[in-house]
Amino acid sequence: MSRPLTATIDLAALRYNYLLAKRLHGGRVLAIVKANAYGHGALRCARALEDIADGFGVAAIEEAIQLREAGIKKPILLLEGWFDASELADIARHDLWSALHSSAQIADIEAASLAAPLTIWAKIDSGMHRLGMAPGEFRAAHARLLATGKVGKVLAMTHFARADELDCPATAEQVAAFRAAIDGLPVETSLSNSGGILGWPAAHGDWGRAGIMLYGGNGVDRQLPDWPRPVMQFDSAIIAVRELAAGEPIGYGARFVTERATRMAVVACGYADGYPRVVPSGTPVLVQGQRCPIIGRVSMDMLVVDITALPQADVGSPVRLWGEGLPAGEIATAAGTIDYELFCNVKRARFVEIGS
Repeated sequence: MSRPLTATIDLAALRYNYLLAKRLHGGRVLAIVKANAYGHGALRCARALEDIADGFGVAAIEEAIQLREAGIKKPILLLEGWFDASELADIARHDLWSALHSSAQIADIEAASLAAPLTIWAKIDSGMHRLGMAPGEFRAAHARLLATGKVGKVLAMTHFARADELDCPATAEQVAAFRAAIDGLPVETSLSNSGGILGWPAAHGDWGRAGIMLYGGNGVDRQLPDWPRPVMQFDSAIIAVRELAAGEPIGYGARFVTERATRMAVVACGYADGYPRVVPSGTPVLVQGQRCPIIGRVSMDMLVVDITALPQADVGSPVRLWGEGLPAGEIATAAGTIDYELFCNVKRARFVEIGS
């Protein structure tokens, strides 16, 4: 028997979420599979989506080449562009699209010898202040890119800093800055990440970029009528049960002391598996489908749960750490982080595919 920790990836839910993104956004949508598809497996997710996806987004060229060598033929966008001018030849050779975030990078294209013209997604910094050229630079950059003779198409893109906050005016301000920068230019546009797709219809351009919503994560700060389905079910099982009297400490540092007679269960999952160590006592798991609180510190390989209210639970009883019935976002909030990080950190689990 192997350790009972599994990450079940529901590919039918993944496809549902992509089609939801398409329906909400309209036009075309890239499926973002960077960072190993947010921990869900880039190849399995790309293969599950290829017949319906308009294209894919990755962070860097090594992620794109992995997909190409596995037979993925749909368009692939390098969201961070190239890190060295020598990558341009491979970008052209593998028929990749690339972001461009500064006017200085245009010189790389001007100096390059390329086997095919490039498709460039020129990033405008509309207010995120991370990557991107200033709005006032875009018009000249657009003309210069086309004048190289090495660029077949230029698209304009931007990225939102606070699209998950539906009451915040920053997104509307970014949309206005972006629209002003491209006014009058015949360019296709891409503005919306998951938050933009879910919560900002005015921000929908020609291309959406569906990231966390593909995996059922929190794209905005509230529940909406249309909501993605969880793709990862992170599950384990009880491996030991103990009966403790009142006044007994549990776990490292004795941070939790029982206040009454307590039936406790040890679960095979810890921070080395990607479960956040910092969650406080009281953070829920589902034991046999019922909410039970974690008690004491999460250890490297184990965590402890109070199952006093579940006398029927015993060694081997299933434990859901997050997924259907227990959103990863709830655990992330308890840990002071976001569900993106939880998904990306999962390891040492046995991955299982369903819904293919």
